[in-house]
Amino acid sequence: MIENEYKFRINNVVDYIEKNLVKEFSLAELASISNFSKFHFSRIFQAVTGETCFQLILRLRLEKAASFLLHSNDSISGIAYDCGFRSLAVFSKNFKLHFGESASIYRKTKKNSNLNKVNSTSDKSMPPPSLYICNITKSIKWKANMKNNISIDIKELPAIPVVYIRHIGPYQGNAALFEGLFNQLFAWAGPRGILDKKDFKTAIVYHDDVNVANQSKLRTSICITAPTDTEVDGEVGKMILEKGKYLVATFVLKPSEFQNAWDWIMGQWFPTSGYQPDDKPCFEFYPEEPKDGAFKVDICVPVKKR
Repeated sequence: MIENEYKFRINNVVDYIEKNLVKEFSLAELASISNFSKFHFSRIFQAVTGETCFQLILRLRLEKAASFLLHSNDSISGIAYDCGFRSLAVFSKNFKLHFGESASIYRKTKKNSNLNKVNSTSDKSMPPPSLYICNITKSIKWKANMKNNISIDIKELPAIPVVYIRHIGPYQGNAALFEGLFNQLFAWAGPRGILDKKDFKTAIVYHDDVNVANQSKLRTSICITAPTDTEVDGEVGKMILEKGKYLVATFVLKPSEFQNAWDWIMGQWFPTSGYQPDDKPCFEFYPEEPKDGAFKVDICVPVKKR
């Protein structure tokens, strides 16, 4: 279908923007990535995404900055420059227009709000996560205190090629949505032999911070690992999950427990770990089939030292 082909091309542009958010973009450059004429690119981009490309760039920069405000102690000016703004005044003006308050007030009120949310859903009797040294691997490990957690490690993950179908919009608590998207991707991958590979894995990539982004614009990619030379078509795209240092927290969870696991990681593990989230998408890996309605999942969050 032409509609799916257009989505595929525009997704390539959005992925490029996301990976290079701090640079300056030109319309001609983005049009060339889409393989559309620059005379038609802007109209097609807005029709597919609901935004002009430069509105999307500004929004992603602002949401990235808002996420940094919540999850790091970096200065506001440093965050502004790290997110592609060349002027603190320009950043401040656009931030207030987008979020309705200054960056400093946003950081203060949102951090307190998120902390209260975690405290209200957590077991007050649980001690915070604690460190220990594994004598076998000679590396730092964490003793977890959350129900259904199996292990917590900091790992260097390689670059992971995947094929994906992307959903834009709300997704939390919608198990039927994920099932439908995975079925759609499996139906595409099966005839191409991707599911015949014994070591293939499924994953869900979260491109936006759910505590920051507009729910109607949340981007989620349903993925299957696949060789880098896999040919894609229609609505199916391909990308590389970037290599780097990640928190890998393994859980066995029922669908209703996923948000508690994420809240625990962000609200309890990170503040005591010496790390903060890095600037790459988070994702979930599913190493095996669900059993009795519960999923074994590796929650992977990119990290850097504070």
